[in-house]
Amino acid sequence: MDKALQQEIDQLHAEICQCLADPRRISILYALSDGPKNVGALMESVGMDRPTASRHLKVLRERSMVRTERDGVSIYYSLADDRVIQALDLLRAVLAELLAKRSALAEALE
Repeated sequence: MDKALQQEIDQLHAEICQCLADPRRISILYALSDGPKNVGALMESVGMDRPTASRHLKVLRERSMVRTERDGVSIYYSLADDRVIQALDLLRAVLAELLAKRSALAEALE
């Protein structure tokens, strides 16, 4: 693969990872896995104020992780690709395994 193309792909990959690096954005994505929600429903679901939720939704939109659909005066957010939840679940499984190993090490030290 061309080096410039590889660098561009790596940069885009890093941008997606940066987008997922905030626990509040992860919470929003999991909340949207149940189906489309407007900002008010998301605020209630994840316990954020409107400015914070809007800021994180903007980042998720810019990284094409969520899409919007207008219904009258309301804007509904939904996952752009359900596979992002599968990816997050896979990362959580890796985390669970790492924590189990650390726990076993801590028990061995006692």
